[in-house]
Amino acid sequence: MIDAKTLASRLPGDFTFGVATAAFQIEGAGKADGRKPSIWDAFCNMPGRVYNRDNGDVACDHYNRLEQDLDLIKDMGVEAYRFSIAWPRIIPDGTGAVNEAGLDFYDRLVDGCKARGIRTFATLYHWDLPLLLAGDGGWTARSTAYAFQRYAKTVMNRLGDRLDAVATFNEPWCIVWLSHLYGIHAPGERYMQAALHAMHYMNLAHGLGVEAIRSEAPAVPVGLVLNAASIIPGSESPADLAAAERAHQFHNGAFFDPVFKGEYPKEFVEALGERMPVIEDGDMMLISQKLDWWGLNYYTPERVTDDAERNGDFPWTVKAPPASDVKTDIGWEIYAPGLKLLVEDLYRRYELPECYITENGACDNTGIVDGEVDDTMRLDYLGDHLDVVAGLIKDGYPMRGYFAWSLMDNFEWAEGYRMRFGLVHVDYQTQLRTVKKSGKWYRELAAQFPKGNHKAGLWDS
Repeated sequence: MIDAKTLASRLPGDFTFGVATAAFQIEGAGKADGRKPSIWDAFCNMPGRVYNRDNGDVACDHYNRLEQDLDLIKDMGVEAYRFSIAWPRIIPDGTGAVNEAGLDFYDRLVDGCKARGIRTFATLYHWDLPLLLAGDGGWTARSTAYAFQRYAKTVMNRLGDRLDAVATFNEPWCIVWLSHLYGIHAPGERYMQAALHAMHYMNLAHGLGVEAIRSEAPAVPVGLVLNAASIIPGSESPADLAAAERAHQFHNGAFFDPVFKGEYPKEFVEALGERMPVIEDGDMMLISQKLDWWGLNYYTPERVTDDAERNGDFPWTVKAPPASDVKTDIGWEIYAPGLKLLVEDLYRRYELPECYITENGACDNTGIVDGEVDDTMRLDYLGDHLDVVAGLIKDGYPMRGYFAWSLMDNFEWAEGYRMRFGLVHVDYQTQLRTVKKSGKWYRELAAQFPKGNHKAGLWDS
């Protein structure tokens, strides 16, 4: 276990510590106060899509326990809270009437954070597309990008005077490939052409969203949260190195290149040919507007080797075996150096602004024993990765903060409620919150910094 005080001594005094959540994963109250279904509500009701057919109807009941949960964040002593806003609460049909009750909830959330001295980092889209938009094609339709633009303007007009930062999207890779090519996430499509259209229209929506945010709240720093893959070739052979480069274009370049270079990767476009959507005049200029910051979500490396048979679609790679058998409970390899390799590679390739680690954490399903959760694996994971961040700062990279994923156990998408990423354990039957060993360590770490003042209570049990 890395000592919290020792680690803190390696980080700058203005480094931001925070916790992160997402609306669909914690809020519940799926039909309350005018909210209508999202694509995830529908996906959860389809047999075979989500483990145990779990859903977000109740989740962590955060919608009804807002004040309690904000107190939990304050007691952790962190400076910032990264949360997402549910489009189906704000404009329930995706277009049309605005739901004031939905905006009222986020008013209470933002004001509650401000009253507790917690900075607010909002994400406008964390996967919960209003279901009615799916009937028009969802992210495979260009019209959805313009619906998002209006939604962004609506949110920022109401909340922009109190937000400390905003991101347009969370994890475009998941929105595009996981949801439209691999079919693992909503809407569950498995078609390359659909994925490519979703890619471009989501990128376009990001650009339109940046424009909308700055028109309504020009003082709010705007960014984008990307779950870039740390691509590690299986060997130093020319074939594997070329495969790693193709994998970069597919996993990272499809999203970084348009935003930070104003173009799609050349080999990627050539390989996919006529299946690429039409890119209209002005699209790339909108998409590549300069950002104030960007967020990196990192959990595990992506090891690849060349697929000599060229099976399937670009990038013609196959997974290489992990470097060790050390994995989290969801089966992901633990490899903290992958974070260092990734940040170094991305700053070598692109002119990037300052960076926040917006998600990092481990699935550790350790349960409660005698009122305690001894999740040592998660604690070590957090410490090792924060140690890497400290090293990156020492090397001159502009790493400004770290948000642990997640504040509390929650609905883990296609895995339902069987995988736990929280610093706080949630009993889904009683909604009892129990701070884990990792949460207490994280609180001790945050306490080394100016915003680390906290009160006694749940954390000292």
